[in-house]
Amino acid sequence: MAGADLKAQIASKAAELGFAAIGFTRAALPPERLAYLQEFLSAGQHGAMGWMAERVDQRAHPQALWPEALSVISLGFSYAPDYDALENLARPEVGNISVYARNRDYHDIIKGKLKHLAQFIAARGEGVKVFVDTAPVMEKPLAEQAGLGWQGKHTNLVSRVHGSWLFLGEIFTTLALAPDAPERDHCGSCTACQTACPTQAFPAPYKLDARRCISYLTIEHAGPIPEEFRSAIGNRIYGCDDCLAVCPWNKFAQAGREQKLAAREDLTAPLLAALAMLDDAAFRQTFSGSPVKRIGRNRFVRNVAIAIGNSADPALRPVAQSLASDGDAVVAEAGAWAGRRLNGKT
Repeated sequence: MAGADLKAQIASKAAELGFAAIGFTRAALPPERLAYLQEFLSAGQHGAMGWMAERVDQRAHPQALWPEALSVISLGFSYAPDYDALENLARPEVGNISVYARNRDYHDIIKGKLKHLAQFIAARGEGVKVFVDTAPVMEKPLAEQAGLGWQGKHTNLVSRVHGSWLFLGEIFTTLALAPDAPERDHCGSCTACQTACPTQAFPAPYKLDARRCISYLTIEHAGPIPEEFRSAIGNRIYGCDDCLAVCPWNKFAQAGREQKLAAREDLTAPLLAALAMLDDAAFRQTFSGSPVKRIGRNRFVRNVAIAIGNSADPALRPVAQSLASDGDAVVAEAGAWAGRRLNGKT
């Protein structure tokens, strides 16, 4: 088994690359992780995210994904904002984009850094594979097991140093590295994230029903957003940070330092009226290199229409009326709903 010196060298290189946290664990997860995943899927709480039900064995067993892997290096990259993540919610004329999506796509940034670190390890003759959120890897359980933090009651990772603001990535390796001690749960009696959720997406602490989650509804859900959730969405047009932002452990987090993730000025508080006018070409240009681009113009403008309906701003009635005649049926339905709401008919 590789010694502490090599672990220290890897950790030092990771810090040079900008990673805020690192931990080491075996390429294995306990059986209860599979049981939790199966319960979540059986209840249909993953909604339309069918990919979560695929390759379940590989999610629960890292060595089923890569049999030669002996260790997992779990890495955290801070994106903690230097502003109040919820400040836009009091400004109904603007759209609120989740903190992580106000600039470049983190997948691209972190994967590049992971590859640099992997090359550092591979130069010693060891096999490596890197993953960032797009492979069947249970990132949060592995990060907890590696000591980066614990899965909080909002089901996201919480760190005593970085709060709830960590992106996660992994390097699977054929190196046999001594595992670090797992982090224990420090949520205690706190229920801040549970009570902050606008749509009551947490049926119980540590359990999420994605079908009720605003992040799911505005990003993953392709059709009309169920009316029961529209009012609660407010002006959240891409994702939701409420449960993350209220976590008390955030008070220890220092602002992230990666400039490619720093909020673009035009995405900090964009006017709904302007966003509603985006055609496909303008949408692609505006969100080039951004994670927002992945959902496409129609789904994004659908979200904007919902926010317009929630704005209570009569000046936006002509905008809603214009969206009601949009060429996309889902956008048009949301625009018509917004118009009725602004006219006091819903």
